[in-house]
Amino acid sequence: MKRVELKALHDNKESYLGKSVTVCGWVRTSRDSKNVAFVELNDGSQLAHTQIVFDKSKFAEQALGKCLSLGCSLRVVGTVVKGLKAESVEIQAESAELLGGSDLSYPMQKKRHTMEYLRSVPHLRVRTNTFNAMFRVRSQLSYALHEFFHKNGFYYVHTPIITGSDCEGAGEIFKVTTVGYSPKVKSEEEYNASDFFGRTAGLTVSGQLEGEVMACAMGKIYTFGPTFRAENSNTTRHAAEFWQIEPEVAFAELDDIIEIATDMIKYIVRDLLENCKEELKFFEERFEPKLTDKLRNVADSEFARVDYTDAVEILRKSGKEFVYPVAWGCDLQTEHERYLTDEVYKKPVFVVNYPKDIKSFYMKLNPDGKTVAATDLLVPGVGEIIGCSERENDYGKLKKAIEDRHMKLSDYENYLDLRKFGSVPHSGFGLGLERMLMYVTGIGNIRDTQIYPRTKNYLA
Repeated sequence: MKRVELKALHDNKESYLGKSVTVCGWVRTSRDSKNVAFVELNDGSQLAHTQIVFDKSKFAEQALGKCLSLGCSLRVVGTVVKGLKAESVEIQAESAELLGGSDLSYPMQKKRHTMEYLRSVPHLRVRTNTFNAMFRVRSQLSYALHEFFHKNGFYYVHTPIITGSDCEGAGEIFKVTTVGYSPKVKSEEEYNASDFFGRTAGLTVSGQLEGEVMACAMGKIYTFGPTFRAENSNTTRHAAEFWQIEPEVAFAELDDIIEIATDMIKYIVRDLLENCKEELKFFEERFEPKLTDKLRNVADSEFARVDYTDAVEILRKSGKEFVYPVAWGCDLQTEHERYLTDEVYKKPVFVVNYPKDIKSFYMKLNPDGKTVAATDLLVPGVGEIIGCSERENDYGKLKKAIEDRHMKLSDYENYLDLRKFGSVPHSGFGLGLERMLMYVTGIGNIRDTQIYPRTKNYLA
């Protein structure tokens, strides 16, 4: 179907003025007056709509009425003219063809809907300005992440989605099975033996373990794909399925990987400031005032750094009553993270050297024997967006960590082998794409960063 995309029309408006063009799109809004009708058309190529002007004397009333229905799709031939705003153009329609009709049952009739209502129509909510802008930012952010790692010599690898091990050791795995319920099955061993893989299998919670395998041969790698957590949580920050980017770097200690994480965050934020100006302006006007100032501050300032032990003391001496009490050894909750970022540092902060008992088995034990070389990057308004650590490269210490947590050694034989054959200091981190999107857009719920959110008791 030959047509001019509306973005190309606006980007090159001077060359199109006075010319006849064919455009296509969906009707976002419409207005009807005595002699003229107006349609705001959007074809997905840009956030802004293009106004189509219909001289009613040139169109049959019934046919034109169908073309004004919200949600319908049109092909319009018309002349490009200057719009009322200096930077805009509009199209004086000469003919219009209804490609797909829409009636009053179209759920998006109102101009403004609540976010809760829009979650009930996920197949249509992307047609709103909010979600149109969100998924443009999501696309650009994903591209910027790939670009950062490509420019810095990382290899992009694809790790398995179906796995036999639990990377985090928390047991929050969705099981993958081809065997239905049967009262004849006498034990879990018998059930697993009859399954597709002959053993327990699940959806990956992280590509890290396989990423370490690749890093121990190729030096610097990253993986970017869906991960799954069967976590019984209904917060605004948790989803059962989300996308995660995970670099792994050989010959890198904790300070090295913190530097890479900092550079990556600054790179992608600068990229969005440059390439998503209209979208960020939209989110600033409707969701988070001074959003672009916040992002510029991230791009231009040094990130803070605080030891976990010191962070606990700051929280204890704050005089603030937290829902979850603060003590050394506790896992920092969102309210603690938000206090540190929003009220103390007012910018991103790395909290380093967490107690070993609240972190994953694979993290490198510090000389004190109580803490691990791990850090979380906390950002204002969201809390944690990056979990980062130096990996334990000592075979004996890693084996003991697995045994202490009553995990099956047989599930980690290959992983342990990496510590036997040419082990090196190596580090990595995971960045949740959706949490980063929450931060850069001001959107307050992770469900509103995904096309079809997967959360507890919700599978649209």
